Amino acid sequence: MDKNNYIKQLEETISKFLKPLKDIPFPIAIKAISGHDVLAFDKNSHEDKELLSRLTKAMDIAVKNAYKTGIATVRPNEVGNHIEPFVKDALNSIGMRAEIPLTSNGKHQSAGYPDVFIKDIDNRITYLECKTYNQKSIGSSFRAFYFQPSESSKITHDARHLMVGFEIIREKRNGKSVFVPIHWKLYTLEKMLVQVKHEFNASNKGMYKPEALLAEGGIK
Repeated sequence: MDKNNYIKQLEETISKFLKPLKDIPFPIAIKAISGHDVLAFDKNSHEDKELLSRLTKAMDIAVKNAYKTGIATVRPNEVGNHIEPFVKDALNSIGMRAEIPLTSNGKHQSAGYPDVFIKDIDNRITYLECKTYNQKSIGSSFRAFYFQPSESSKITHDARHLMVGFEIIREKRNGKSVFVPIHWKLYTLEKMLVQVKHEFNASNKGMYKPEALLAEGGIK
């Protein structure tokens, strides 16, 4: 094979790898990156009915407390992070154990999926992701959920994987604009389909190479 044909085939092969892999079942993706199973939420199971009842009670508490307090942040996409403490406090207040998940290395880690580790009163594990939306964005096709492989996964148990979405609006409180939740929706993620989108990336070390510098300047 001559050099030109080799380069052409190499380019074609790389381009195929870069195409998104679509419609991957969420449980398969979680199993692949963590080694743990996504357990189905059974609406007919007595245990899952009890779990749903407790989660419903906790989310009602969380939305009321967050509405009363208000969330002061400049960026709307940061509201989800600020609502997590309300969710954890509400879950703990009704006798469930809710905390930042421990990684496989035994360290609490806020960043990344999932947001909350829940242990029920019967010691069953549930992972909960906290999201926010408004009426215009809830039907959007833009990326709103993602997770990635890690050497220290936050998923360390076979568990139910759920997501709570809070509808957010702006209100004026004492002359200041704040975000407040007015509604919540709880979903099971076991039937969600995800996609893998590859990317090229580089660090600052890779970009700011002295041998690549062409010119520079500043205030004189």
